[in-house]
Amino acid sequence: MNPYPLRSLAAALLVASAPLVAAPLDAALDESQRLAAEAKASQARIEQLDDASREMLTEYRNALQQADALKGYNEQLRELVAAQRTELAGYQAQLDGIERTQEAVTPQMRQMVEVLGEFIAADLPFLPDERSDRLAQLQDLLPRADVSLAEKYRRILEAYQVESDYGRTLEAWRGELPVDGGSRSVEFLRLGRSMLYYQTLDGHESGWWSPQSRSWQVLDGSARRPLHQAIAIARQEQAPALLDLPVQTLSQETAQ
Repeated sequence: MNPYPLRSLAAALLVASAPLVAAPLDAALDESQRLAAEAKASQARIEQLDDASREMLTEYRNALQQADALKGYNEQLRELVAAQRTELAGYQAQLDGIERTQEAVTPQMRQMVEVLGEFIAADLPFLPDERSDRLAQLQDLLPRADVSLAEKYRRILEAYQVESDYGRTLEAWRGELPVDGGSRSVEFLRLGRSMLYYQTLDGHESGWWSPQSRSWQVLDGSARRPLHQAIAIARQEQAPALLDLPVQTLSQETAQ
């Protein structure tokens, strides 16, 4: 028996069956590639979802932190508002107190200015323009609404202080002495607020203010020299020295 025909038949069968075997392999490879692509796409979607989840988680945590921060801020605002309300209530109480104080102090200040005017009118007639101007300024100041109560009171006390200081000083100045029908220039000398003298510029006449008669009276010639010396001391033109000036007492018009 010839084996060659069998070999040829087998070879023919193998050749004939090769396409039949290749077709399922190609299909399997295609399916495997398709599955691999789908798996890759699925993995990409999973990774995207994972990234989105992490991002959402981060945003959620940030939102929680912001919520906590806002909660703390709101608490601070509530405390601040409560403190401001308390402060406003205190200011209102102060304003009410100021109004009551103003009602009580305003008449008192008006009386103080009136008493100051009476005192100046009854006092020695020195620096009349300066003192009357100061008094007029206080009288104009009292009714002004644009000046605080504290400032009004300060100005009144300042005027009282100036008047008080006059009682502790020695002062000389040149001014006009009223005389019948006019005035003449003289040197005035104030000894505290107890004595007020004058001396003419040529030194020939000296006098003083008499509170009893409320008029100027001429002194005798013995007063000229000590008065001239006292004026020089008051002007700081001469060193301080013991003065022998005539003075008035309650029991007598003059005393040496």
